[in-house]
Amino acid sequence: MDLNTVLEVRDARQRTPWRTGDAWLGGGTYLFSEPQPHIRRLVDLSRMGWEPVRQLPDGSLEIAATCTISQLSRFAATFRAPAAPLFEQCCRAFLASFKIWNMATVGGNLCNGLPAGPMISLTAALDGSCLLQAQDGSLRRTKVADFITGAGRKDLGDGELLRSVTLPARALTCRTAFRQVSLYGLGRSGALVIGAHDPLDGSLAVTVTAATVRPFRLWFPAPPGAAALRGTLERAVADDEWFDDIHGLPVWRRHMALRLAEEIRSELTHGQEPTREGVR
Repeated sequence: MDLNTVLEVRDARQRTPWRTGDAWLGGGTYLFSEPQPHIRRLVDLSRMGWEPVRQLPDGSLEIAATCTISQLSRFAATFRAPAAPLFEQCCRAFLASFKIWNMATVGGNLCNGLPAGPMISLTAALDGSCLLQAQDGSLRRTKVADFITGAGRKDLGDGELLRSVTLPARALTCRTAFRQVSLYGLGRSGALVIGAHDPLDGSLAVTVTAATVRPFRLWFPAPPGAAALRGTLERAVADDEWFDDIHGLPVWRRHMALRLAEEIRSELTHGQEPTREGVR
């Protein structure tokens, strides 16, 4: 898509005042996918030189906003942590070609705020936190589950930048389970549910995305029974928070989210392999 309203592209390393019509440019896979008539200037982050993924001294993992999906996938292939398989599962949950993989960024996926964004699913499930930088240089942190506030909506101020996402060391030690379902064999996610079982205290977190307008991360101090899990999820998600578009009606998304959540609970608490019919 030619963005014929864009008059200037500037390097983000050269600080200039933010103005109406500015937009951050990461990989550009969304920006160049459809008309953006409100944009007049792109602020290019590609030369910032941020390390894509790095393990911090406390064992946590910092993922730069400019880290591409292909870079995250390559890192996951050599990452030795119990939660490592979840990285590749979420990378593969993209409805995208290898060309998109090599350009799309983790930060872009979060900042689009789309329900089916698999980087939202990954980082919310592992209790990630966003590092946000305002135009005056001040920093703040917020949980990924709170950063996405609705379908396409996020907690970002004018000109504020998502710098990175940090996954805590403890979350990386969790045993995880992943379920994704779509109306079509290669379709956009209609429901994506992730479970994370903490070996230290036995707690269980179940995160629902794609089926809902924003991520819902439910934490239980001990694995719940089937009825408790279902009841908690039904109370947490209001009727108007089940997503509705051509990729699935709310009633179907709700049904699949409840079903997949129970499969995950069963797998992580009993080691049972659930039925795979209709699930990929």
